[in-house]
Amino acid sequence: MAITKFRNNHYFLSSMYPHKVTFNEIEYPSLENAFQAEKTLNMDDKFKIAGMKDPRDAKRYGQTVKLRHEWNDIKLNIMYYLVKIKFSDPKLKRELIDTEPHEIIEENNWGDTFWGTCGGKGQNNL
Repeated sequence: MAITKFRNNHYFLSSMYPHKVTFNEIEYPSLENAFQAEKTLNMDDKFKIAGMKDPRDAKRYGQTVKLRHEWNDIKLNIMYYLVKIKFSDPKLKRELIDTEPHEIIEENNWGDTFWGTCGGKGQNNL
């Protein structure tokens, strides 16, 4: 059986999970904050996003920043490195390993078929 909901015991899989991530010498309260900050080259925006305690606020703000011109070419690599950083924490690494043999699918109902799946369809890049 697949893990499709990043809630309760599986909340740690969510990019919204509160866990400090340091990327490009800036500390963020979650992977989501770091990802949203990497969308832009504007340092004021990066620090503003880093200061947001609620990753949902960071996600909303990230939809308003001026995207770096190569964003669509690098966003998968950025996410890859951020996930690697997050799960280098021994506790989270163990929890991730313990999901074996279940497939991890970021199922959602908001239509994101790039990072996850919606209605069973999507790329599930996260």
